[in-house]
This record gives sequence, structure tokens and C-alpha cells, in this order.
Amino acid sequence: MSRGATARLFVAVDPPAEVCEELAAWARVAATGLGLRAGRGGRPPLRLLAPDTLHLTLCFLGSRPVAEIETIAGALSSCATRVDELRVGAPLWLPPRRPRALAVEVHDDGGGLATLHAEVSRAIAAASDWEPERRRFAAHVTLARLGAGFRWRSRAEEPELRATPQLRFTPNAVVLYRSWLSRAGASYEPLLTSELQAPGR
Repeated sequence: MSRGATARLFVAVDPPAEVCEELAAWARVAATGLGLRAGRGGRPPLRLLAPDTLHLTLCFLGSRPVAEIETIAGALSSCATRVDELRVGAPLWLPPRRPRALAVEVHDDGGGLATLHAEVSRAIAAASDWEPERRRFAAHVTLARLGAGFRWRSRAEEPELRATPQLRFTPNAVVLYRSWLSRAGASYEPLLTSELQAPGR
């Protein structure tokens, strides 16, 4: 690799495979009921994400020098805050004013996920020159992305979304991912998986 090579990185926790399958199935059914028209060039207005790509992002690091990966991984390996059971909440369009994605909110009743987010942010910021986002952490899982150039004409035009399945899960690890972009969409390469404290400990 060249000296100035960079990698697009983010840190996430992964719902179990069966939860991802159920969320992807919900998104497929929801998409058929939206009645969205194709975009420019006949492109689909909504691109559904594969179940094995679904995740809950804790920190998006953006493009970082490849040489930093080992340092970031070392910082992340010290983050092990226990996260209790999480609940899948309502569907939502993100961002609210100019939606680019269809997602479901995730409820963190015990507060462990928010604590883990803060711990991961502090550890990576202390180990590198990355600066955490200032906006409030809002846990969610993205299920589909709206096509480029798609816009609602008004908030009233946004279609109503069907209720999400009542799903619960408990994260057992935090993962450092590298994102590879292509025309077909992003693919994610896990670089480090660090186990969290088990509930009850």
C-alpha cells in the first residue's frame, strides 16, 4: 500500500443473524407497500441492504490513515462495557428532513449502549486525532437507502410505514469495520472483534 493510503472505518455492534434476517424481511415487505417511483435512469428508489450487512454503528471514523488501524484496534480492545438487552423500536427515515435511508430505532433501556458509545469515542479520540461527532448518539439499524437524487416533495408525501417486529437482542462484542465502496453498495470487512462483558457480571 502507498504511504498515504486511507481506510474508511467505523465501529459497530452486530445484532444476531436471526434478528438481521427478520429486519431484512420486514424491510422487503415494507418496501413493496411504499409505492415509490423509479429514479433517474430507471434506478430503484430504495436499495435494500442484505441481512449480513446490517449493524448498529457506534462511531463512524471516516477515512483514516491505514497506519492508524493498529492503534485504533488497540484502543478499541480496552472497551468492554456491558450492554444489556436492546429493543427494536419504530421505523424512521434518516435524516428526518431530507431522508436518505430507512432505519429502525433501537431502545437502550439499561443505558449500556450509550455508555459503550462514549467509552469507544473517548478511547479512539485519545489514541488518534479523530474527533467524535457532536450530535447526540441515536441508536438505529439502517435497512435500506434511498436512491441518489430522490427527495420527498413534502413531509406529507412520506408514506406511512408498517409496524416493526418486536425484537430484542444483547450485543456480545464490539467490531472495528473497514468499509469498501462500490457501485453495488458498500461491503464491510471486520478488522477486530472485541468481546463485551457478559450481562450479569
